[in-house]
Amino acid sequence: MASKAGRQVHADSTGPAEPSATRIVYASYAAPLGPMCLAASPAGLVGAWFHGQKHFGGALAAWRRDDDHPVLRAAAAQLALYFAGARRFTLDCAARGTPFQQAVWRAIAAVPYGEQITYAALASAAGAPGAARAAGAATGRNPLSIIVPCHRVVGHAGALTGYAGGLARKRALLDIESGSPVQPKFDFTDAPGGRIAA
Repeated sequence: MASKAGRQVHADSTGPAEPSATRIVYASYAAPLGPMCLAASPAGLVGAWFHGQKHFGGALAAWRRDDDHPVLRAAAAQLALYFAGARRFTLDCAARGTPFQQAVWRAIAAVPYGEQITYAALASAAGAPGAARAAGAATGRNPLSIIVPCHRVVGHAGALTGYAGGLARKRALLDIESGSPVQPKFDFTDAPGGRIAA
């Protein structure tokens, strides 16, 4: 199903933990907020994770490294454009998740650049009003960091809560979308939450 931003999220696609993980290829991307692992299946991009991100333990042994794979090269190029100020991704994505997770990820993908949505509003947009906690759990399992912009999901009254890549990255991504440059004072190499460099 295509989102407004040209992304596609397929409920029936193969995810990293599936037996056909041998068909997954991966590459690294040196993002300004720390290194990322990009992964693709024959159906499209299945993952874009920060190293050390919650719910991602790294590339599986069955995956094959392929730095020249066209889907991974396109993802890296579009992520670089995002960090340079581009507002839109046009990638075929094939993240695997439950029907509810898929609904939440589609709702997240519809949140415009530079805007935010609360977990309660996200649950309603995903067709499950009153299920803010479940929507938060599904958000945390989003395998397509930045591309499906779960950093735009905030707590009540805009509170910065929950981000699998760490709150320092979430804050930095929201700053980028508000027009602020990436701040080099953050060192994202040691911990998923990031730390302030001395």
